[in-house]
Amino acid sequence: MHVPELPPQLPWSTRLMTRWSDEDNQGVLNNAVTLTLCEEARRAFCTEHGLLEDNAFPFLLAASNLRFLRPGVGGVEVVVELGVVRVGETSAETVYRVLGPDGEVWSEAEALLVTYDPATMRPVPQPERLRDAWSRILVSR
Repeated sequence: MHVPELPPQLPWSTRLMTRWSDEDNQGVLNNAVTLTLCEEARRAFCTEHGLLEDNAFPFLLAASNLRFLRPGVGGVEVVVELGVVRVGETSAETVYRVLGPDGEVWSEAEALLVTYDPATMRPVPQPERLRDAWSRILVSR
């Protein structure tokens, strides 16, 4: 399996809280919660840049890849970093790093986001304002 490739620094970040109920019966952050943290970071970025319409993303998650580096826990504040490594005609490749309260990297992830027409569920070109927002956090691998 391919390991997510992230640059050492990502240009945008947000602080989020895990919940005590996010831990599984092994006492670590449930794996699905990590994808939710990435989604919440996307939402915070899109909110900050006025990209949500009717409270909805202008894109769909087409693929994701996640690597766990340290077990996370619930009930703490984390930092989720975000960057974009490619902006295409209808898609963007985003990268994420989840850091625990001590700054240790818990996980790294990649996500392919595709803009779409809700009526046809087919890909469409990214709106200019979305492309502009992505370009503000564009990084090289």
